[in-house]
Amino acid sequence: MSAVPAVLRALYEGERAMERKLLETAARDAAEHEVHHVAVDLARWSHEHAERLAEAAEPYGLRLSRSAEEPPGPEDRGERAARALADTRSGLDLLNDLRELHLTATGNSLDWEMLAQAAQADKDSSLLDLATACHPQTLRQMRWTNTMIKTLSPQLLAKAGAASREA
Repeated sequence: MSAVPAVLRALYEGERAMERKLLETAARDAAEHEVHHVAVDLARWSHEHAERLAEAAEPYGLRLSRSAEEPPGPEDRGERAARALADTRSGLDLLNDLRELHLTATGNSLDWEMLAQAAQADKDSSLLDLATACHPQTLRQMRWTNTMIKTLSPQLLAKAGAASREA
């Protein structure tokens, strides 16, 4: 019996989680323009990956929910309220969000790798094509989160340190 369905399900759930976390981060950190705009774009990739995984899972007897619409934009997810609260969020909150995004993307990357290996072993060209198409975008998500952590950490950590010394 193939373990492909288990990998498909785990990857589908991971991509949905990545989409949700990216949109939540974009909404919460709307004042950080690069984070906001890139996170929304990257969420679309995860949405598309999950849709493609749901389709690929059908021959394996898996019924993963497929949404007929695009992921909601940040305006649909209460962006105005998030902007109002942005001043109360600390830089450490943003760094924690980026850390969580990076860990989620890393897990998805490993799942894409396992799916590709299983597809090769089973000689399943459609699954291999799917992994080949989607995995590079997941790697890009990982690089972006890592770059944002490297870029923002010095400033945000220094600011948090200064605030704690003043308190």
